[in-house]
Amino acid sequence: MAIETVGVIGAGQMGNGIAHVFALAGYDVLLNDLNEDSLVKAIGTIDKNLERQVSRGKISAEEKATALGRIRTTLNLPDLGQTDLVIEAATENEPVKQKIFDALLPHLKPTTILTSNTSSISITRLASRTDRPEKFMGFHFMNPVPVMQLVELIRGIATDQPTYEALHEVVRNLGKTAASAEDFPAFIVNRILIPMINEAVYTLYEGVGSVKSIDESMKLGANHPMGPLELADFIGLDTCLAIMNVLYDGLADTKYRPCPLLTKYVEAGWLGRKAGRGFYDYRGETPVPTR
Repeated sequence: MAIETVGVIGAGQMGNGIAHVFALAGYDVLLNDLNEDSLVKAIGTIDKNLERQVSRGKISAEEKATALGRIRTTLNLPDLGQTDLVIEAATENEPVKQKIFDALLPHLKPTTILTSNTSSISITRLASRTDRPEKFMGFHFMNPVPVMQLVELIRGIATDQPTYEALHEVVRNLGKTAASAEDFPAFIVNRILIPMINEAVYTLYEGVGSVKSIDESMKLGANHPMGPLELADFIGLDTCLAIMNVLYDGLADTKYRPCPLLTKYVEAGWLGRKAGRGFYDYRGETPVPTR
């Protein structure tokens, strides 16, 4: 299962980061999105992030130029059908992901490995709707992709050993570390991380502490690099809520009930950094707590 060409579906924060690390590792990348502006913005972001690596001496200017030259973009999803590996990095919404795979399947070559960057959705269920459940895996990168070292590899019930080994080798080629997770809701990282964030929101909701005191307590008292509410804003409150709902629905345990305040922020469109407001207001020079 030699992998040389990679198709990435979705040019957002995760997708452009995935394209960045694959191109830098020597893979030819085809980046797809529904929106031309999103593709233009993604290439600009990749350029800026590669330049940051150049300025820090991590890569050379030549390596940056070569990596950028390996990335092509397309609005046409079927174009990804001839790649060796497809990584779906669309929004954390199962019907959206299923629709993407349904549209792509008729155009795939028989040997193409399909993967999803989902942070919580059942790999077995996504794979069962395709023509190649044995060649389907969860390939979960951490955010920001160029910086974070971990990749979760999640096998569905039908995933075969050669597919797992091929992706394990890809992770090594990227210079990252693979953690193997079983296909249960939210896998490892988010099974632990997102309920912690949800509990921080409950702590705020119940008036135990303010946004500032909660975040400072975890940074200074538990040595976390970011407070849980600051981290929630970075991840996106809509994503945090979606993962909590996957845990709540998938495990049927009330300890995973999403905090009503988290739901309220999402209903308001206060989704965190990407929306300009979440638990902090980012519209001024410095972030200001909203509660």
